[in-house]
Amino acid sequence: MLELHLDPIGGIAGDMFVAALLDFRPDLEKDLLTTLSLCPMIPDVTFEPLHHDDGILVGRRFLVQRHQQPAEMQTNEAPAHHPTSEDHPHHDHVNWSMIRQAFLGSALDAETLRHAIGIFTHLAEAEARVHGTDPEHVQFHEVGAWDSIADIVAAAWLISRLGVAKWTVGPLPLGSGRVRTAHGLLAVPAPATALLMEGFTTIDDGIAGERVTPTGAAILRHLCDPFETSHAPRRLLASAHGFGTKRLPGLSNCLRLLAFEPLAVSTPRDEVAILECEIDDQTSEDIAQAIDNLRSRAGVLDVIQMPVFGKKGRMMTHLRVLTEPAGRDDVIAAIFDETTTIGVRHSLTQRTVLPRQTATVDADGRRLRVKLVERPSGLTAKLEADDLSAVGTAVERARLRRHAEAKSREEER
Repeated sequence: MLELHLDPIGGIAGDMFVAALLDFRPDLEKDLLTTLSLCPMIPDVTFEPLHHDDGILVGRRFLVQRHQQPAEMQTNEAPAHHPTSEDHPHHDHVNWSMIRQAFLGSALDAETLRHAIGIFTHLAEAEARVHGTDPEHVQFHEVGAWDSIADIVAAAWLISRLGVAKWTVGPLPLGSGRVRTAHGLLAVPAPATALLMEGFTTIDDGIAGERVTPTGAAILRHLCDPFETSHAPRRLLASAHGFGTKRLPGLSNCLRLLAFEPLAVSTPRDEVAILECEIDDQTSEDIAQAIDNLRSRAGVLDVIQMPVFGKKGRMMTHLRVLTEPAGRDDVIAAIFDETTTIGVRHSLTQRTVLPRQTATVDADGRRLRVKLVERPSGLTAKLEADDLSAVGTAVERARLRRHAEAKSREEER
């Protein structure tokens, strides 16, 4: 199983993504070029993966050019240089539905089409939000250019061939300044790009220019969960570099790729967010209601309260909430709304979980739920306590519990 991590040292653009994958898997180059010959809407276009050395690192570039056009005049979509109509020929007002129909009518294979259309759909939805229209009516300008179409199809084909189990990405450089587009001068990151970057971690490294392009952001949105960060043990298999066209001061304008193989673990692991705070000025009745409300929220896995001593020997409530990483910010906001705390500590951590399932057994005319857990030493069973709430005595509850748990283990065998 393969996991790929993208490290946007210089940023990310469509051609940089393709170049990084080809630097990782140069054996795919010939078949990729054959596939691109089937790509619609890019007549008279040639593709050339090039070895590249910027004096700091070595890797690949992915050059897309039209016939009868000198290579040195070409400028692929790249961080810090967004093409304009004057320096980068492209189709004016290419409609999203036109691109999609051209794809569907082409000889491209189904998996390549799925990824290419998926990437373009993210672009169309972002542009629609920017302009207040329906995605079906979106007209592309820079992203409708022939080289951007080629980058997306090349990326889609490589994605389909690599069979990656999980994609992750490091912090995205924001860049700064203005970019000239068909809509005029826009702040960096451009509006559609900013929408596609929502949820991803960003950094400002002080280097100006457009560092993440619309195509690069759409590829990330298609592949990566913005909240995914992997801390599970894994083996580093290889690294690769895909370069853009622009030179950055003191920094390689490249996208680094790290390929990993996850190590086998004896029990399933996942990542959770831990949210913690102390409360010293809220009544116990209100805290109890707040905990019930928090526990019922989507994404919340568990809520724990503990009595603790605070400053001046005061009794306080320590609140700990376990939640899915994607819902962390929403749950933090809910904690502020439900309690009187004015600060919440939060962190991501791993947990190891045992396989479990809930079985239902019949005992003394009652339907009882039993949780079965697969432990290293064998199967254990635990009756759901709520199902015994109507049973009258402790002796009877204990008898039913033993009977139901033993019966569920026997049935599971």
